[in-house]
This record gives sequence, C-alpha cells and structure tokens, in this order.
Amino acid sequence: QVQLVESGGGSVQAGGSLRLSCTASSHIVGTRCMAWFRQAPGKERERVATIAIGGGSTDYADSVKGRFTISQDNDKNTLYLQMNSLEAEDTAMYYCAIRWSLACSPRFAEYNIWGQGTQVTVSS
Repeated sequence: QVQLVESGGGSVQAGGSLRLSCTASSHIVGTRCMAWFRQAPGKERERVATIAIGGGSTDYADSVKGRFTISQDNDKNTLYLQMNSLEAEDTAMYYCAIRWSLACSPRFAEYNIWGQGTQVTVSS
C-alpha cells in the first residue's frame, strides 16, 4: 500500500509563502491524478489544486488561482504546492491525495489514497 507523507506546513503571516511537499513511499504506477485538498475547522474538505499525471494539466480552486502552484517531481515521487500571498482564509489542514486510473476530480470522495495532513496557519 502506497503511503503519502506531507510536510512543509507551519505558521506564517499574511502575505507570506510556504511550500508543501507530499512524498509517496513508492513509485506510483497507474496514478492518473494527484491533488491537494484542505479542510478548515467546521468546514468541508475542499479541492485546492489538481495535476494530471503524464499530461501535466493543472486546475485550481478560484480562491487560490494566481497565488498557488501545484507541481510534481516524478523522479522523487513528490508532489508540491507553492503557496504565495497567503491569506488568513488559507488557514487549514492540507492533504495530498491520489486518484487511480481516472481523470482529476474536485470531489474528495473520488480519491483513493490520502496523506495524514500538514497544518497551515496564516495570521493577519
């Protein structure tokens, strides 16, 4: 069973930057999509960004477009999320996820494997 481990979270002031990483325990064969989701207390888990494996096409939530960038390094089995111009509303637990065999989706229930999450706290 592939495991995902996120890192890079922390506390930062509004306007600052963080880069999250998600490393898979083994090469992910058959993966069609990797994604970052986030969940704030009392709110549903929401899609932040997705990247299609192979083609590399990306998609973002409207709230993070122009500020966040998703990327991957296949050689390192690692997914990244560069977050710039952070806002207090970005405060949440951030999770990476894998979807086997199918194209990217914004719905968290359609992802097969999840990491344990990394906390991002932005103070205003």
